[in-house]
Amino acid sequence: MRVRLYQGLHLSVVLAGMAILAGCEESGNTYVAPPPPPVRVAQPVQQPVTLYFELTGNTAPLNSVDIEARVQGYVQSIDYQDGMTVMKGTKLFGIERNTYQAQLDQAKASLASQQASQVGAQQEYDRQLNLSKQQVTTQTAVDSAKATLDEANASILNAQANLDLATINLGYTEVLAPFDGTVTDHLVDIGALVGVSGPTKLASIVQTDPLYAYFNVSETQVLMIKETLAKQGHTFKQTDLPSFPAELGLQTEEGYPHKGHLDYVSPQLDASTGTLQVRALFDNKDRAMLPGLFVRVRVPVGHNDKALLVRDDAIGTNQLGSYLLVLGKDDVVEQKQVKTGQREGSLRVIDSGLDPADWVVTQGIQQAIPGSKVTPEKMEMNPPAAAAGDTKAKTTTTQ
Repeated sequence: MRVRLYQGLHLSVVLAGMAILAGCEESGNTYVAPPPPPVRVAQPVQQPVTLYFELTGNTAPLNSVDIEARVQGYVQSIDYQDGMTVMKGTKLFGIERNTYQAQLDQAKASLASQQASQVGAQQEYDRQLNLSKQQVTTQTAVDSAKATLDEANASILNAQANLDLATINLGYTEVLAPFDGTVTDHLVDIGALVGVSGPTKLASIVQTDPLYAYFNVSETQVLMIKETLAKQGHTFKQTDLPSFPAELGLQTEEGYPHKGHLDYVSPQLDASTGTLQVRALFDNKDRAMLPGLFVRVRVPVGHNDKALLVRDDAIGTNQLGSYLLVLGKDDVVEQKQVKTGQREGSLRVIDSGLDPADWVVTQGIQQAIPGSKVTPEKMEMNPPAAAAGDTKAKTTTTQ
């Protein structure tokens, strides 16, 4: 009895399993691929762009000199605070004056004495000349009086020169600022003897407003500039430099906020580096820039009326250079190698490799694999002003 029950149970299990397998085959359960990943695409912005050479350089002071004692003596006063900004003619150091004042007084007295002698010599010469006309004196006496007068005149010139020299030396006892600028810390103290064996350095003064920026332009860039000027019918002249603008940015600044103009271009290339040295001049009234800083400089070199720009973060790089992912036929992603240009806000100029009608993948780039299909959402490319303010892109009609 138990054997029959066991056999019946086993048969029921087998029949149930067969029923389940038959149901699966009838339902047709097959693998369904996921939908194409969503991405956002936008066409490049086409707008006029001023083309620049972006270079690096260093700032330098407009003037920088050592302040030296030109006469010998003891330092009697230091008339400024270290690091003070002073105007031209401000007294910085005082050197004892008594010796040079005495020399000046002596020179004045000598001049007065020579002038008195000259008056007597002139009178004697006039008297001898009148006697000669009356034929009551000899020509020898007239000639002697004339020689004495000439000697007196020469002595006056010598005394006047000594007076001028004494005046200059007395003036050197007051060391003045040669131009507007900032004075460094003093290198001598009150009571120090200076100018014994030659000029003694007392301090330095630096003028930082305006400020120079030196940078180098490559040989290729020089030729490109000359070619551009030739196409415009212009020839380069040193007198035209103030009309060429230049922009400067510090390492901690965005963009190029400081405006200036070219000031000097070297007349020849440096054969060892193949570069041409250029100097630009920038206002620095707020003293925001210091001499010796590493800076970024850009100079306009042309204009493109129909430049193509895309978001800078949409550009990728590989071994061949820069590339963009674009929407191809049937929404299949394609990769285009491009040549990039300068940056304009959050956008970057594409010099070549991109068509105005291309739809560039701007968001969801990680999901856009070349050769794979995507679900595009078409947007507008952010212009530089909107990108700078983090303005959201506007949606256009999806085709």
